[in-house]
Amino acid sequence: MSSARKGLLFFLATMVVFALQDGVSKILAQQHSPIMIVMIRYWAFAAFVVAVSASRPGGLVAAVRTKRPFVQAARGLLLAFQIMLMTYSFAVLGLAVSHSVLAVYPLLIAAFGAFLLGERVSLAQWLAVAVGFVGVLILVDPSAAEFDPRAAIPLVGALMFATYSVLTRWVGSADAPSVSFFYTGVFGALGSSLLGPFFWSEMTGAEWGWMALLCVLGASGHYLLIRAYENSEAGALQPFAYLQLVIASFLGVGFLGEQFEARLLLGASIVVAAGLFALLWGRYAALRKTA
Repeated sequence: MSSARKGLLFFLATMVVFALQDGVSKILAQQHSPIMIVMIRYWAFAAFVVAVSASRPGGLVAAVRTKRPFVQAARGLLLAFQIMLMTYSFAVLGLAVSHSVLAVYPLLIAAFGAFLLGERVSLAQWLAVAVGFVGVLILVDPSAAEFDPRAAIPLVGALMFATYSVLTRWVGSADAPSVSFFYTGVFGALGSSLLGPFFWSEMTGAEWGWMALLCVLGASGHYLLIRAYENSEAGALQPFAYLQLVIASFLGVGFLGEQFEARLLLGASIVVAAGLFALLWGRYAALRKTA
């Protein structure tokens, strides 16, 4: 099997695991604070990150060494708070709606990359961004008589994740991916631990079982993602990230009692189509430039 094909299989498995992780997060967040859930999840993630970092050449000393410590710390904290927000969104809005709106983040990355990193964005990609936001408006439907302002929560989550991604690109020009990985886990655990104890609630034995599964899924997903990026380029894999939306929506509607709406399918289809166009157009332009 070629390296690129192995990378794709690892990435597809990652999307399945992350979707399952979101489903478990919703189950727990319906009874407990998302802040507490994310804190416990990050304890397991940080332990995994430290173990992986210690096993690599240079060990923890190499993992800690960064040229941009404040930005590394900030992006680790930002991702932890974004996960808290999205966990809350899964509980109050459902997986399908939350992921449909969150799917706009690749378009936001393109826009933020242009303004913050000076990356070139073509007219075609800007049009894709505009079309994608039309899809988001269909999903959120602010003109509805019974508009739920909580529908904006996953959009804020998309903004936060896009900011995190752009910061990750920026520190990537100075630090190795292993350094960013270390700071993501450790500072996410530190940040969530400052808040989590204030939102602690007792869990039943079954709920601790769900929590253990969530921790295993989180570590497994990041392991699979590492293997995917070891075998294939991130740009080649990114278009397949929308599989998480499909699987999460299937879990929400098929197993967690969420309602299917035609508006959801229409809006999500527009967002995904625009995002795929922007990603593929950017890749095509890059290939033409190097040809």
